[in-house]
Amino acid sequence: MILIIDFGSQYNQLIARRVREFHVYCQIELPGISAEEVKALKPEGIILSGGPASIYEKNSPKADRGIFDLGIPVLGICYGMQFMVAALGGTVQRVGKREYGFAELEIKKSEGFFEGVKKKSSCWMSHGDSITKLPAGFKTTASTANTKFAAAAYARKKLFGVQYHPEVVHTQMGKKMLRNFLYNVCGCKRSWTMKSFAKQSIENIREQVGDKKAILGLSGGVDSSVAAVLIHNSIGKKLTCIFVDNGLLRKNEAEKLKITLKRHLHLNIRFVNARTQFLKALAGVTDPEKKRKIIGRIFIQVFEAQARKIREVDFLAQGTLYPDVIESVSVFGGPTSVIKSHHNVGGLPKKMKLKLIEPLKYLFKDEVRLLGKELGLPEDLIWRQPFPGPGLAIRIIGEITPRRLNILRNVDDLLLEEIKNAGYYKKLWQSFGVLLPIKSVGVMGDQRTYENIVAIRAVTSKDAMTADWARLPHKFLGQISNRIINEVKGVNRVVYDISSKPPSTIEWE
Repeated sequence: MILIIDFGSQYNQLIARRVREFHVYCQIELPGISAEEVKALKPEGIILSGGPASIYEKNSPKADRGIFDLGIPVLGICYGMQFMVAALGGTVQRVGKREYGFAELEIKKSEGFFEGVKKKSSCWMSHGDSITKLPAGFKTTASTANTKFAAAAYARKKLFGVQYHPEVVHTQMGKKMLRNFLYNVCGCKRSWTMKSFAKQSIENIREQVGDKKAILGLSGGVDSSVAAVLIHNSIGKKLTCIFVDNGLLRKNEAEKLKITLKRHLHLNIRFVNARTQFLKALAGVTDPEKKRKIIGRIFIQVFEAQARKIREVDFLAQGTLYPDVIESVSVFGGPTSVIKSHHNVGGLPKKMKLKLIEPLKYLFKDEVRLLGKELGLPEDLIWRQPFPGPGLAIRIIGEITPRRLNILRNVDDLLLEEIKNAGYYKKLWQSFGVLLPIKSVGVMGDQRTYENIVAIRAVTSKDAMTADWARLPHKFLGQISNRIINEVKGVNRVVYDISSKPPSTIEWE
């Protein structure tokens, strides 16, 4: 096992992802974990993540210095390296020339951490502070034109630090370096797989829940479905799944999901019609964050009402994924910024009565699909495109009304039909329509129209952390546009979104 100590970097889960790609189990912990607690976990190695703080700032995150005396190999990345250097007697200072983006890395010797790595290769830098003095015992192992101590090591104690980010694809030999640390330095074995993750998760859930009961919000998407099956395999009928029809679903989705969920998952499911409750609360609301907060609040209220009907329910299970977490909240209390609230993260009341079970919290979507295959879920569920918890509420820009919902439902239904028929559904990360809060002039049957504008969004991605707009054929887009305008009453113009993430997000709200 590799222990990752999170200093607030949005790359920390990417580090975990890289470790898992080498079939090594990893666990993310707060900087506040004590050296004794680390020792008890018995990790083969420790990775200190990057972070946005400066080590010399008063409230900058710091780990227990004692971790360096445990005899466990440590790799510090960016801020993690700076913390290690400062903790062991070195010096870190603000420098006049910052270093962001590509830099040419020149290593001293191709050995140890750098075994098999080219003497010169590109690396990815992102720092405004630099090390100006190494602690006793450390030696420089690599540098760039701007950074003298781009990498350093205390070889005898197996302490390594890199100022750049080996976990990102922009660092040319980054995977090779991490592989060396895991296998050569730490002595890890290739033993972690989705099968082992499922087995360990089932054991953890069983231990966490004990003889209590849990409820889970089942949307019918891959995240909640995989979470439901995983938890069901752990605690059986002590899990009650609740499908909430919030009135913001796709066309006929509630009816279709009832059939699919009952036929394939064999779970204990309760269906709740809360359409009136959600739509009444959302009436007149146009601010996207307020929409999400309202939906999140009512979502939990519905759950608590159901929980009161089931004796001894202590846990609320969710299919929260890591991209949801880092966009919604400051990860592990760190200083990362909130991008948007997710209904099952940012919308949770601070005094929620139920404890959370989030078995997928540190997984990306493609990993969840692999887990779904391992658990035997049907293909149509595994490959279902992501659909946001707030549903069509965040795809209707502006006020939500029954008429506007009906327009977007018809657009969405037609769009997905075309996408599936053309063979693009599995190739795209997401494809959906957005109803804009403006109208445009059109001409239909020699008469002037003044109707709604719909934006089509289709993106490719691997994990939702970044995404690129899909280069769909113009002829195909024209075909979609013609069908929407001709078949959906209330729309007279269709536009195509060609924005990537970043700087845009995948969803519009």
